Amino acid sequence: MPKKEQDKVHTWPYLTRLEFLCVLIVMIILTVWSIGIDAPLEEQADPTKTPNPSKAPWYFLGLQEMLVYFDPWIAGVVLPSLIIIGLMVIPYVDINPKGNGYYCFRDRIFEISTFLFGFVVLWVMLIIVGVFIRGPGWNLFWPWDKWDPHKVVALTNVDLPYWGPFGWLGRKISWLENPKVFGVEIIGMLAVGAWYFLGVLYYIWRRNTRVIKALGLVRYSIVAFLFLTMLALPMKMFLRLAFNIKYIWVTPWFN
Repeated sequence: MPKKEQDKVHTWPYLTRLEFLCVLIVMIILTVWSIGIDAPLEEQADPTKTPNPSKAPWYFLGLQEMLVYFDPWIAGVVLPSLIIIGLMVIPYVDINPKGNGYYCFRDRIFEISTFLFGFVVLWVMLIIVGVFIRGPGWNLFWPWDKWDPHKVVALTNVDLPYWGPFGWLGRKISWLENPKVFGVEIIGMLAVGAWYFLGVLYYIWRRNTRVIKALGLVRYSIVAFLFLTMLALPMKMFLRLAFNIKYIWVTPWFN
């Protein structure tokens, strides 16, 4: 038998047997977990007493956590829409013929790594933070900390146009502070534009490679935009947690 034929196995019984065993193991774990850990219902809802913290169901806590770092219409509308659109366009921008009908990480390193980073590292991490780390007042508590409802964290969150050297620029140029003039939003617009311009620079640098040529300009633009948008989430989280930067692009005439 040729070597290539020896590397292949039938779906039945090899793959289905492993999948069935995985299903049994997960069912056993969930059954033991549900028996051993009590999950009582809370008391009847009282409109005069709001729970602190007031959390969404666990599967929506990723969106609720994103509200800390983004404007509500971005965290609640734009980013979820881009996630759905990104999943829809995958078949149209995927030019890798390998991995069709079989599982192989080596042949799809970028595709699988990108999905795992976006789903496990970002989305699941946001849910874990919302469930276990966010406490009263939506403050951050380590797992070993006691949830103190009276905890007060002194934070001064500022928008990028008013932070550091940009704040000095805004004070020096008075028209940047006028919400009726196209001024203060220029700083954020340039910052966002510079972030997405990284995709242009990468295209110029690697345009002669086989992958970029196969993608073409249109498909590359879509992939680069979605990829940089995904990376913008951890970048914005870092800026908020490290430098207390609330918003990057401020549009006072819009919101």
